[in-house]
Amino acid sequence: MPLRTTIIFFLLLMILVFVFLMDILLGSIQIPIQKIFSVILTNHHDGYSEIIWQFRLPKALTATLVGSSLAVSGLLMQTLFKNPLASPYVLGISSGASLGVALLIMASGASWIPIFMVTSGWGQIFAAIIGALLILMLVLLFSTRINDTVSLLIVGMMFGSITGALVNVLQSITNPDALKIFVIWTMGSLSAVSWEYMYIMFPMLFAGLLISLLLPKQLNALLLGENYAKSIGVTVFRLRFIIILVTCLLAGAATAFTGPIAFIGVAVPHIIRGIFRSSDHRIILPGSILGGAILLLMCDIVSQLPGSEYTLPINSVSAIIGAPIIIWIIFKNKNLYS
Repeated sequence: MPLRTTIIFFLLLMILVFVFLMDILLGSIQIPIQKIFSVILTNHHDGYSEIIWQFRLPKALTATLVGSSLAVSGLLMQTLFKNPLASPYVLGISSGASLGVALLIMASGASWIPIFMVTSGWGQIFAAIIGALLILMLVLLFSTRINDTVSLLIVGMMFGSITGALVNVLQSITNPDALKIFVIWTMGSLSAVSWEYMYIMFPMLFAGLLISLLLPKQLNALLLGENYAKSIGVTVFRLRFIIILVTCLLAGAATAFTGPIAFIGVAVPHIIRGIFRSSDHRIILPGSILGGAILLLMCDIVSQLPGSEYTLPINSVSAIIGAPIIIWIIFKNKNLYS
């Protein structure tokens, strides 16, 4: 590995550690940095230990995992479709999760659905996972029948449009109280993931990231064209199936537990390509893992409005930060894959 690349990886790792600590330190209540180490390393109990263990640390870990997952799934989609603006949700995964939550909330008045399933995090998480899985199965079914990648992209976009339209219809006929619950979920939240949820979310996202780290050679071949990939022994159909499955696992699980968080998956791969000046997946895959975690942690710090009792929706903050990056990409990069 070139020295420059090694130095950049080291700097990204240092930045990740720094913003991770800042995400724990900053908030409505400022925590001295020495308290973090005393609470985590020595299990010291004081007024700060509850805040750190039950709120700040799970939130920072969630931001790290979800940011990495969205960035990697975005990179996989951009490589598969050779489209620099492809995102993790291009296959309708986010819309499917939203539809599952919307259906659950709409059915909140039904006698056969316990009220805690609607108001609790678990009910919304299971509904989002089921909705995302339904779209996943449909996409995988079509992927076995459609050989053209662009056609599959269009099919995924149509799934997203259909489910998005159904969500809008459900919003228009639901009662205001139920609608409020749904709107809060769509804003995204990292603080909603407790240790109880972490035990389910972590294995799902870790498995997806681990599988993606086994694919750099095949992804590099696919980037040069399907014919070239076939000529060196890559089974393109199987690789495409794995990419879709991993993307749905990463984006679906992240959306289910934190709500939809936009622009991370689109922006981070381009930032990493620009920093490393490379499209080699052996470099930009681990780079995207670090970059996605850093960017979402930074978004979370901004959303907390340090020193204030107010917080901003993480989805809005990520859009405010990510949208200018995408505009810059369009103006500065005529062809990112040339």
